[in-house]
Amino acid sequence: MSHNHCHNGCHDHDHSSSEELGIQYNLYEKIDKDNLQCLNETVEGSGRTVFKPWDKRLDRVHFVESDADEELLFNIPFTGNIKLKGIKVSSEDSAAHPAKLRLFKNKPNMTFDDVAMEPDQVFELHTDSQGVLEIVTFSSVTHLTMHFPSNFGADNTKIYYIGLKGEWTPAHNHGVTICSYEARPNLDDHKLKHLDSVSKQIE
Repeated sequence: MSHNHCHNGCHDHDHSSSEELGIQYNLYEKIDKDNLQCLNETVEGSGRTVFKPWDKRLDRVHFVESDADEELLFNIPFTGNIKLKGIKVSSEDSAAHPAKLRLFKNKPNMTFDDVAMEPDQVFELHTDSQGVLEIVTFSSVTHLTMHFPSNFGADNTKIYYIGLKGEWTPAHNHGVTICSYEARPNLDDHKLKHLDSVSKQIE
């Protein structure tokens, strides 16, 4: 049986790897937090607080708890295009830990009436895990919906931290099409078009 022992440099290695993960899990900066929605939260606005910087991931002061039942639904708009590669969900080692995560790509303003549709990806969660999910890469994501449909038997679900790993690029600007409209429609032109249409119908 092999044993791993930490000797000189162990803490430095842990520190550097943590910094590296912090750089990877930086998409919270790219969330349009003003328009982020969390449905069925006990305290209004608490759902936004679980999207934190990496160095605040262990914070237990701010969290979101479901209200009427165990379901939580997050509608997360981004400020550009996201290539999503991983998700980290932190809860507590109790029955309030979410048991499943369903992801929907680019379906803004979903409600609980919409979650019956087929999700793009589904994950089973575990209370004793680190909550790190390596997902099949989502490209060109401008909006992500996260649906937590159940937990491990508690009346309410509790989440302390959601981290998103991936890459961000500015939204593609394909150019603005400027439409010119007639300031004052020429009635004679419209009459001619109408007469031409009538004559074609007669023919």
